[in-house]
Amino acid sequence: MMLVTSGAVAFGKQRLRHEILLSQSVRQALHSGQNQLKEMAIPVLEARACAAAGQSGLMALYEAMFTQYSICAAQILVTNLDFHDEQKRRNLNGTLHELLRMNIVPIVNTNDAVVPPAEPNSDLQGVNVISVKDNDSLAARLAVEMKTDLLIVLSDVEGLFDSPPGSDDAKLIDIFYPGDQQSVTFGTKSRVGMGGMEAKVKAALWALQGGTSVVIANGTHPKVSGHVITDIVEGKKVGTFFSEVKPAGPTVEQQGEMARSGGRMLATLEPEQRAEIIHHLADLLTDQRDEILLANKKDLEEAEGRLAAPLLKRLSLSTSKLNSLAIGLRQIAASSQDSVGRVLRRTRIAKNLELEQVTVPIGVLLVIFESRPDCLPQVAALAIASGNGLLLKGGKEAAHSNRILHLLTQEALSIHGVKEAVQLVNTREEVEDLCRLDKMIDLIIPRGSSQLVRDIQKAAKGIPVMGHSEGICHMYVDSEASVDKATRLVRDSKCEYPAACNALETLLIHRDLLRTPLFDQLIDMLRVEQVKIHAGPKFASYLTFSPSEVKSLRTEYGDLELCIEVVDSVQDAIDHIHKYGSSHTDVIVTENEQTAEFFLQHVDSACVFWNASTRFSDGYRFGLGAEVGISTSRIHARGPVGLEGLLTTKWLLRGQDHVVSDFSEHGSLKYLHENLPVPQRNTN
Repeated sequence: MMLVTSGAVAFGKQRLRHEILLSQSVRQALHSGQNQLKEMAIPVLEARACAAAGQSGLMALYEAMFTQYSICAAQILVTNLDFHDEQKRRNLNGTLHELLRMNIVPIVNTNDAVVPPAEPNSDLQGVNVISVKDNDSLAARLAVEMKTDLLIVLSDVEGLFDSPPGSDDAKLIDIFYPGDQQSVTFGTKSRVGMGGMEAKVKAALWALQGGTSVVIANGTHPKVSGHVITDIVEGKKVGTFFSEVKPAGPTVEQQGEMARSGGRMLATLEPEQRAEIIHHLADLLTDQRDEILLANKKDLEEAEGRLAAPLLKRLSLSTSKLNSLAIGLRQIAASSQDSVGRVLRRTRIAKNLELEQVTVPIGVLLVIFESRPDCLPQVAALAIASGNGLLLKGGKEAAHSNRILHLLTQEALSIHGVKEAVQLVNTREEVEDLCRLDKMIDLIIPRGSSQLVRDIQKAAKGIPVMGHSEGICHMYVDSEASVDKATRLVRDSKCEYPAACNALETLLIHRDLLRTPLFDQLIDMLRVEQVKIHAGPKFASYLTFSPSEVKSLRTEYGDLELCIEVVDSVQDAIDHIHKYGSSHTDVIVTENEQTAEFFLQHVDSACVFWNASTRFSDGYRFGLGAEVGISTSRIHARGPVGLEGLLTTKWLLRGQDHVVSDFSEHGSLKYLHENLPVPQRNTN
């Protein structure tokens, strides 16, 4: 690593001003009077003298900082001549390489004590010519000379904007290509130093032409950008990256804008038109079944040996899955007829002043999903029905399946000219980078592992996240449970699809059932189904030879594994669920209605069932058509989130020249606040 720095002139100016004040004679100070001393003009300081006086202070600062980390630094002062004179250039190159070989950080600065004033010239035209006029051009010249991998140019703004930062329409340019200069309006030069952003861009393009990658980023706010250098080196999306190769498709920012405008057009369509799009997509899923399954086969072949069995099962598509998807989509189409623009409340505020609360789309949704290509048409249909723009980010393991499913979705959208409302992010965008697009995305919905959800919740500081981090579902078998019902419900909840987030993970058994036919039948069934049992602490204490004791009672196995624990009562079961559960789906198996109702009312989870499998916790099975996910949050939507969960509201007020002052104490009007009838929903 090399460091190009400025600051010698600023250090020197401060030091020389202090010296000049001290050098004023006492007689002059007394003669001038105190007030005149305050107004005493300090002569204009010559920059070269300031540089000479400030070099030692600048280097002392770097020495003090690097010494804390036991890193040695060395100062190198250069001028244009050191690059243009062949012998001096070789000497400089050799010195820098020797310092780097010894893990010493070279601190490089222009030798401003002897450098001539900068003159306008026509440099930056070729790889072999660049004048060292400021730190930007010096850094570019050194980067090419030393064949560096990366040049990081730190500024006092986030990067390069298409117009001066701070202006209303200024947008950060994530990737800048040679030839894009005409699309950028440069502002004034930097408050400090000799160059502005225009000089930085010219230097960056020159270095890029010489084979060095360049990033311009903000280095002035340690609390915000304290990790800016390591973030850039790790490939995170920070600042403006200069690239010679333009991607084939749009950037994710452009896709976000397309989803926003497409979503707004989608919301203005008639409900019948949105339903027609979804019906057409359902037809395409069955008509193009062979192409979809062929693409999915490629994904499965590439994933073989790399993905665990539960993930491979999620990745797999089949004819029956596609048929179920098509049925679910038609349910969504039917329920979408009066979703957007439905009147929820009407109030007469005053005479000829009426207020309505109506449903509207949330805006742009970002749905991130792993190993679940069937998720794409489900989520797309829900977004279409609710009039939302949609950004989809699928896992690379399902790339072939996602690609064809997205093409079919866009084909369906095209029948009403809203093809761009649903976008599939194909760039190598990290999830963390997508979560920073707070001006483009209104809601993030993760569909995947608990680790994925936690990572997104951590990264999305400015965007709401809807979802659940874990699916730790419990089933409590009460002392008054039916043997046959308990066996059927446990088998279905655990074994039907163990990789699902609504699969059973912990079985709670009432203490009185131990060593009874019900308990023996449950254990025999689990053994036949090849379910690995983990014993909870209480259960283990009852057994002479117990299965492996559970490492944690808060575990989502996602496979044919199950924790069994013993509880003393229904209240004990509820307490266990509240302590170790994830507020997803919890079930009681009992013939006692009073006990069941107590459980239903007291368990604080998104879904609570009596004598029903945990696997019913699903948008399709609830009659929602499909779901974007299951939410365990307590705001906006909870449980399986279907069409209703993707809508918000706005208020419409219709008046006739009404002003608030008319309703004051001495005004001519009075508030009525009368509730008005709401148009009936179409429930067909």
